[in-house]
Amino acid sequence: MAQTWIILGATSTIARCFARQLADRGEGVVLAGRDIADMTATAADCAARGALLAEVIAFDARDSASFKPILARARDISGTISVAIFVGSMPPQEQIDIDPSLIHGTVIDSFTGPAEFLGLIAPLLEERGSGTIIGVGSVAGDRGRIGNYVYGAAKAGFHTYLSGLRNRLGRAGVHVMTVKPGTVDTAMTWGLEKLPFLARPEKVASDILRGADKQKDTLYTPIIWWPVMTVIRLIPERIFKKLRI
Repeated sequence: MAQTWIILGATSTIARCFARQLADRGEGVVLAGRDIADMTATAADCAARGALLAEVIAFDARDSASFKPILARARDISGTISVAIFVGSMPPQEQIDIDPSLIHGTVIDSFTGPAEFLGLIAPLLEERGSGTIIGVGSVAGDRGRIGNYVYGAAKAGFHTYLSGLRNRLGRAGVHVMTVKPGTVDTAMTWGLEKLPFLARPEKVASDILRGADKQKDTLYTPIIWWPVMTVIRLIPERIFKKLRI
């Protein structure tokens, strides 16, 4: 059966890699984001690679009115509809500490905006009884850390939302996968210091696609982050609060 992916946050480096890999498999992509020119270039690349469909549509997590055209287009596409969420923003924690009003946008971009969209499209996937939802969170959501606790809190909320959505939609034949990447060589991490296990976006994208094919519930990528975060979660709070990690 033909499968078309709606990719939110399609201008992110990982999302572009993911879209190209889907196109190489002949699947369709609807690229949704803010930068139309950037997405148009990616769509042309995907079409050249053999994508079943390669379209561009505007999306802004902070503007729920932008959700409606995407939902309308999804209803018109035949076959299986899947969704991949690559949306998020991470202002430096130091800036947020100075200006707490930045919390609002961070939470909308990284949690509530994508969650609202998924809540709106979920009935369509339930009705069709097929499809996959990929929600890209972060290892930052596994425990509050001094360097990015606002971003981490938003992603922790998104992780919990995806867990509940997985419970709901799995009963209708729709799979939901939570992805927890570590540090990836993208614009979000440029300029940051001390980035262990820095991964290439192409590798992360291929891990995500492979995980979706295997219907994994939760995916750490690169896999080294699974034991690392297991240890970090187990550190007693009285010790953890003294660490700068």
